[in-house]
Amino acid sequence: SDYNPFVVLPHKPTYLLPITYNASPNNNPSRKLTGEDMQYAEIKFQLSLKVVMVPKLFKDNGQLAFAYTQQSYWQAYQFRRSSPFRETNHEAELMLYFFNDVDLMVMKNRMITWGLLHHSNGRAEQFSRSWNRLYLNFVLEERNLVISIKPWYRIPDEEKRDENPDIEKFYGYGEVLAHYQMSEYSIGLLLRNNFRSRNRGAIQLSWTFPLYNKVNGYLQYFNGYGESLIDYNDSTNRIGLGIMLTNWL
Repeated sequence: SDYNPFVVLPHKPTYLLPITYNASPNNNPSRKLTGEDMQYAEIKFQLSLKVVMVPKLFKDNGQLAFAYTQQSYWQAYQFRRSSPFRETNHEAELMLYFFNDVDLMVMKNRMITWGLLHHSNGRAEQFSRSWNRLYLNFVLEERNLVISIKPWYRIPDEEKRDENPDIEKFYGYGEVLAHYQMSEYSIGLLLRNNFRSRNRGAIQLSWTFPLYNKVNGYLQYFNGYGESLIDYNDSTNRIGLGIMLTNWL
């Protein structure tokens, strides 16, 4: 079939959680910005897209792609302050995919991705957070189960302008993602850990279920560090309910 370089494809999940409750909000940035504490309830949503720029870089294999992911936290129910957006994170990725079919006995390695990622919140001065990473992503598959193992390396920043020099202590050095499809239902698990004596990490559990036509309901629970960049060094405990527009599979 003819290749169209302008087709926009899904990348990470795209979802809307109009109801989330954060039991442990980080009020320090909020007080500095507005003089008020955060509300426990807010809207969280994520949009993630990619474009394949070169479909066959090396003969019949190797795809070069660009992806953009935006994740936002909206204090929509804080009517006294005109419902401000509390935080928006941006991820820009350049990725090189290689498809394979290596049998690892228990599962098959379907794909390996080399990636360069810029992650920032687009703010200035004391509220600015950003870092750059190189990563490898190994995608394993067996029937309805997909596991992604993604170690990364932080590209060193200039010491004088490094906005978050200790960010690896909270995000760690990689993440593991598992996704299991059961007919019209799916469950997901995301794990991060810093593998240090002062242990910090994160876990995210998710469940999707049929709602209406092609729209799925989505339940998400997050506990730990690094849910958003402004809160990377403060632990979050959040549960949210909404809709999933595109999933991992």
